[in-house]
Amino acid sequence: MQLLFYNLSIQCYRWGIKLASLFNAKARLFVQGRKGWQKRIKNITNGKQSHALVWFHCSSLGEFEQGRPIIEEFRKQFPQYKILLTFFSPSGYEIRKSYDKVDFVQYLPLDTRQNASTFINAWNPQIVFFIKYEFWYHYAHILHKRNIPLLSVSSIFREEQMFFRWYGGFQRHILKKFSHFFVQNETSKLLLKRIDIHQVSVAGDTRFDRVVHLREQAFSIPLISEFKAGEKLFIAGSTWPEDMEVLSPFINETNEVKFIIAPHEIEESNLEKIESDLSTKSIRFSQMEGLDLSSYKVLLIDNIGMLSALYSYADYAFIGGAFGAGLHNILEAATFGIPILFGNKNYSKFQEAITLNAAGGAFVIKDFESLSRQYEALCNEDEYQKTSEITATYVNENIGATEIIIRHCKTLIDQ
Repeated sequence: MQLLFYNLSIQCYRWGIKLASLFNAKARLFVQGRKGWQKRIKNITNGKQSHALVWFHCSSLGEFEQGRPIIEEFRKQFPQYKILLTFFSPSGYEIRKSYDKVDFVQYLPLDTRQNASTFINAWNPQIVFFIKYEFWYHYAHILHKRNIPLLSVSSIFREEQMFFRWYGGFQRHILKKFSHFFVQNETSKLLLKRIDIHQVSVAGDTRFDRVVHLREQAFSIPLISEFKAGEKLFIAGSTWPEDMEVLSPFINETNEVKFIIAPHEIEESNLEKIESDLSTKSIRFSQMEGLDLSSYKVLLIDNIGMLSALYSYADYAFIGGAFGAGLHNILEAATFGIPILFGNKNYSKFQEAITLNAAGGAFVIKDFESLSRQYEALCNEDEYQKTSEITATYVNENIGATEIIIRHCKTLIDQ
């Protein structure tokens, strides 16, 4: 009965997203990107993939960043394998469809029995990685039935999730189809043990490996150096309108520091709204070339892909999202050893935010007044140094998840 409801929910989702595609650009990409997927795969594989292949699946861009260290290390360690990367969401696929460390990038077809069977038959993967929260019944069932190792990477579990409720039997059934879980913390391992899942290793979060790599490979951006000009720099990254309600008055009233705002959405209407709320002189990144930047206090980033490199110039970082749908990645800033600030409404499911806040490396902000107070406290040199050391140490002490996972892959390949 639960499988029937699951299949029905997938069909309802299919119909709902088709309807939404008439009005919503992201839904339209979701639908159009999956049209003719069988024919495209057949053109690539001639009916069945003949090379040894490993398959990585991510829901969206955030999960891709967690999978990326494994993908790139797998490529180095096992060059004989072709690599397939799939996404569920257009926000991941559209940005990473040209990612050059894999051989194929595709949308994941919706999880029906026929789709899963056709997809797996065509690609014939030898090892499969699902990143973090991806648990699809038909894909997991068929992979398990065919003895294809299915690994869950950087997964994290909480007591309130359906897997651990009395009514979560169907969801537990999906989990038991996985060959191994590489979870982020000991709590997740204990929760899985409670439902009789023992093929679990506490590996940590692969994002730590990724951000340390970003730190080591950080590239210089001359225009940012020119804008900063030796002054203190406060970066507001991945901001949403709810964040800007707090940040805009803070920016308008705070002197002796420059600001970079990197909005999560860079549509013209959003950029114009940010600019209209600022009473201080601002400029967009696309307009900087050839100008005297000394008179500008605020730089507005109107492109995608720069943010992780920008943090290398920062003295303070506010990470957006926690006043709304959920906090964005704070580790990209933390790896550079700077104080982190974020909103107080939706951060509790992000372990790094909880841990850093408890340790004194990150600070929860309620409103404009609390942001101003915390900034003033960090202007104390001793306080600033203490906070910076906490964030840098936290990142450095949590690297190594990728190595643990690759070591397990070697045991699978050597069999």
